[in-house]
Amino acid sequence: MADDDEDDCMLAREALAESRLANELHIVNDGEQLMDYLYHRGMYTHKSTAPRPHIILLDLNMPKKDGREALKEIKADPHLRQIPVVILTTSKAEEDVYSSYDLGANSFIIKPVTFASLVEVMKTLGKYWFNIVELPL
Repeated sequence: MADDDEDDCMLAREALAESRLANELHIVNDGEQLMDYLYHRGMYTHKSTAPRPHIILLDLNMPKKDGREALKEIKADPHLRQIPVVILTTSKAEEDVYSSYDLGANSFIIKPVTFASLVEVMKTLGKYWFNIVELPL
């Protein structure tokens, strides 16, 4: 998960636990950290502490490198483009929806305002991405 809002990250972690998904959640706080994580640079050099994600939950509005720039870089890289990227953002702007899909996002979700709704989103994401579709290893 790439998100600069500590509260959103904490809620996402709790919602993941509440939804009883066994998936481990790794969190980075901006697009630069996300790219360091994906390329195993800086503090993410050990693949054991920065495993390849099965899915990326990406906020659009982050400092340093925003989600749009990170998405563009991920989908331009032949080694990363197969990782599904789900935009999870507070933005309701139509231009963000269109540009995210144009850049290769797999889904666009507006962050729910209640914890119960976030739990439902996590359950649905988990069921879809980890039980229904077949992902490349």
